[in-house]
Amino acid sequence: MELGLYTDSVPGHTLEAALDLAARVGATGIEIATGGQSSAPHLRIDELLGDPARQASFVDAFTRRGLRIAALNCSAWPLHPTAGDEHVALIRSTIRLAGELGVRKIVTMSGNPGDGAGSTTVNFVWYPWPSDAIALLERQWDAGIELWRELGAYALASGVEQVAFELHPLHLVYNVPTLLRMREAVGPIIGANIDPSHLFWQQMDPLAVVRVLGRAVHHVHLKDTEVLPGQVAIAGVLDQRPFDDPANRAWVFRTVGSVHGREFWSEFVAELRAAGYDDVLAIENEDAGLTPEEGVEQAAAFMMPLLQVGRGGPD
Repeated sequence: MELGLYTDSVPGHTLEAALDLAARVGATGIEIATGGQSSAPHLRIDELLGDPARQASFVDAFTRRGLRIAALNCSAWPLHPTAGDEHVALIRSTIRLAGELGVRKIVTMSGNPGDGAGSTTVNFVWYPWPSDAIALLERQWDAGIELWRELGAYALASGVEQVAFELHPLHLVYNVPTLLRMREAVGPIIGANIDPSHLFWQQMDPLAVVRVLGRAVHHVHLKDTEVLPGQVAIAGVLDQRPFDDPANRAWVFRTVGSVHGREFWSEFVAELRAAGYDDVLAIENEDAGLTPEEGVEQAAAFMMPLLQVGRGGPD
């Protein structure tokens, strides 16, 4: 396994500056967004598609620093009642660009429809009641499976071997049962992007998730979450309050190692190895208490020794 960086962690950096930071902290596998929910314009997909010269220049920025493009990220809202078509087009373009660049993995989200004709946003059914909500959920799954069977086939035909869904609430695929349902319906091209931060606030165990999914683990994000007991006591984990007031939330994102210590993250790396995962662990910084660069530096300094254990490094 290798340390990586999701360049959206430093949205204020240019691509060159983000890659310099990755090289400086020892991250070698780079995940870069093509659009969707990304606010960092490190890649202009329309300029690169079908242009070998620009693609060669783009890739050179990585290789001359000893880096590689580990994955293209198009975390978006396929199936969204108003933005879905645009985001599906982005996913298709991302798959095409990945094939042209020789990148074998994309990271995305499964998407989720609304509740029918005329809806304007997604309808996330998370509770098995009432009966009309369950009927809606099954219609949503029919739409999701149809979409991803088509996109999965397109990915394989384009040379992309892995589609990693971030297990994120508001989307159809957000936990182990839903990931396995989509994987069974579409095929082994579908796998999980394991981001422990979203598992922690849902009260899931990332170690158990990796253990159960095994070879269905296709990608990993490195991000931590702090759960604030006093706030959970009055708001629960389904907290709707805004992220820009972290003191008044039940949970907040933190830099890797600032909440869960060496023991957990060592076990996490060990479980990934036992599952056969041997790819990038990409730092994703969203710690509001640190500057983006500080968050990346701290995460890298914390994780690098843990990745070296068992590979000839310090124990």
